[in-house]
Amino acid sequence: MEKLKKYISVKDEDHFYHQGAVELLIFNFLLILTILTIWLFKTRRFRFLHETGGAMLYGLLMGLIIRYVTKSPDVESGTVYECEKLKSEPSTLLINITNQVYEYQYKREISHHNVNGHQGNAMLQKMTFDPSIFFNILLPPIIFHAGYSLKKRHFFRNLGSILTYAFLGTAISCIVIGLIMYGFVKAMVHIGQLKQWEFHFTDCLFFGSLMSATDPVTVLAIFHELNVDTDLYTLLFGESVLNDAVAIVLTHSISIYSPKENPNAFDAAAFFQSVGNFLGIFAGSFAMGSSYAVVTALISFMHLTKFTKLCEFPMLETGLFFLLSWSAFLSAEAAGLTGIVAVLFCGVTQAHYTYNNLSPDSKMRTKQLFEFMNFLAENVIFCYMGLALFTFQNHIFNPLFIFGAFVAVFVARASNIYPLSFLLNLGRKQKIPRNFQHMMMFSGLRGAIAFALAIRDTNSQPQQMMFSTALLMVFFTVWVFGGGTTPMLTWLQIRSV
Repeated sequence: MEKLKKYISVKDEDHFYHQGAVELLIFNFLLILTILTIWLFKTRRFRFLHETGGAMLYGLLMGLIIRYVTKSPDVESGTVYECEKLKSEPSTLLINITNQVYEYQYKREISHHNVNGHQGNAMLQKMTFDPSIFFNILLPPIIFHAGYSLKKRHFFRNLGSILTYAFLGTAISCIVIGLIMYGFVKAMVHIGQLKQWEFHFTDCLFFGSLMSATDPVTVLAIFHELNVDTDLYTLLFGESVLNDAVAIVLTHSISIYSPKENPNAFDAAAFFQSVGNFLGIFAGSFAMGSSYAVVTALISFMHLTKFTKLCEFPMLETGLFFLLSWSAFLSAEAAGLTGIVAVLFCGVTQAHYTYNNLSPDSKMRTKQLFEFMNFLAENVIFCYMGLALFTFQNHIFNPLFIFGAFVAVFVARASNIYPLSFLLNLGRKQKIPRNFQHMMMFSGLRGAIAFALAIRDTNSQPQQMMFSTALLMVFFTVWVFGGGTTPMLTWLQIRSV
């Protein structure tokens, strides 16, 4: 009997690794298709559907195939057993079955309408990424590359406007989305679609903070190809880079906001604690990332490469540069700060100080390395967004909530861009023209950061509803607004060189 159990255990382990190889093969296949499509788009000058939209489309089709073609689980996997005596969800469950004790770990709450034949499908579970992979592996190269490839002269010339859009604009978007969604949630409670205790005002603000993260990667790629006005490109690029960092820290600060009595009531003490937490985390992460970059720059400035002849080994020099940059992210996470913010400002500082002290070979290597990592990570994320629509097993699509989210996001973007542009033009020598403002309003796409923040926590049904809605918002903005960028530039008469 023991030999039989051992044989079954080894067989299950082999099956697990087999499924892991299949998962990687699927993503590898999707990336190959995406690269071939990008080549086709570039040679045919096809701009209606950008490469990110194509990656999402391939992921969508693959997710559809995986969901409805892969083997369904045994009936027992989808069986729901009643445990009336349990007052809360245990993190670990020990079950005694014929004197054999088994350990199970809590994953998330499941809505009753999601308990179906697909629940427990091993392939679908394998294709549902651990959110830590996004934040610890895929997002850092994207954020670092954004800072490292920054065009310093144009960025610092528009720094005041960029900071205004990124900080004040993100806060405005968060509050506006939160207030509008709270109104829709109240309407849903009134008509019986939600329970009063299921969705609080803090949940609406949390949704507002994650949906305030803009990611106009599609628009910026088209801007770059068409050589659109540099100031417009810089405003959009700078806003999106800093806005991502602000949205991440803001989301964390709102998640720890906990009024002592009524969750829907305003608690001044909890509010100021969250504000202090936001400022502390952002300042600490900024200091951590910048200090690592300054240390690297000082090492280069002190001619370390000349003393050690490290410049004669560009591979080692590039490796040292990469590991020190990655250490900024890891150190911030280890210190309880935000690694994404740290690696962003590390990239900005590295580009400004360290890059010029590298050997010519290392300059080329680091630039190509981070550009390639950014390209690969970005396309993996957009492919997975398509997959997630069918492979994530706990979607909750509520039409009223989805409609409210679309209304809230567009109203919030308008409340951000137009009033702040009016105020900025009072002090700017080179005004932000009206057609630029319309283009910035149009370019408020949602992408990798909003998706990653939403999928990071899907334990409860409200969080699953927010994730499903955020995913639909990303699809809509990337396909409709991203695809409509070129016609919009023509219609607004924005010049390109």
